Amino acid sequence: MSTSTLSTARPRAAVLRTEVRLFRREPGGIFWILMFPTLLLVILGSIPAFRESDKSLGGLRLVDLYVPVVVLVAMITAGVQSMPQALTGYRERGILRRMSTTPVRPSSLLSAQMLVHGLAVLVSTLLALAVGRLAFDVRLPERLAGYVLALVLAVLAALALGSVVSAVSRTTKIAGAIGSAVYFPMMFCAGVWLPVQSMPHTLARVVELTPFGAAARALGQAASGDWPGWGHLGVLAAWTVLLSALAARWFRWE
Repeated sequence: MSTSTLSTARPRAAVLRTEVRLFRREPGGIFWILMFPTLLLVILGSIPAFRESDKSLGGLRLVDLYVPVVVLVAMITAGVQSMPQALTGYRERGILRRMSTTPVRPSSLLSAQMLVHGLAVLVSTLLALAVGRLAFDVRLPERLAGYVLALVLAVLAALALGSVVSAVSRTTKIAGAIGSAVYFPMMFCAGVWLPVQSMPHTLARVVELTPFGAAARALGQAASGDWPGWGHLGVLAAWTVLLSALAARWFRWE
């Protein structure tokens, strides 16, 4: 490895370690990203009706449908609530501007934030899958490769959306307001109030054009043993590209 590569890699690793430590000190982020989705699953799974097979759902139970939903709750929370607050706070306090004069570029901080929140979502996903299996006998994803592909695309879409929120927010208060305005519609599209599979046909078709509606369907298909629909994966990929392009265009370090 060349000297220049080492000089770049070491500061980036240091930034990543720092961001991991800071995230671990945030009880709000740990609860809402890591714990709340699984707690929501436990609450819903404790309702007897949610553990009964439904012929209209192909013999699945509502608790089976809600495992992918709570996974998406972790993604949405990390993407549009947690990450924008952190990045906007760094910009508001001038940290990004000061970093631009050091060997550690501001882009290293952005990459570290995305990686930390992506890993937090992964831990939350594993926790939800484990609790769903052990507590409510929810089957583990039968198409693991398809599930992982849909999961990765959904995480990228969530982080890209969070980057757009960060880009258009000059202060943490604005980031919080915009994040909240985006949060609840995305939660609806993910199926928190009504799983996408249970929505009326026309509403479901519209919701499936959103990133988290498409993600809910793709994860549900992979969990039940089918390969995720290429249309749903395409919607996720298209949103990721579009949102990433908008974030790159609008994001300012100062």
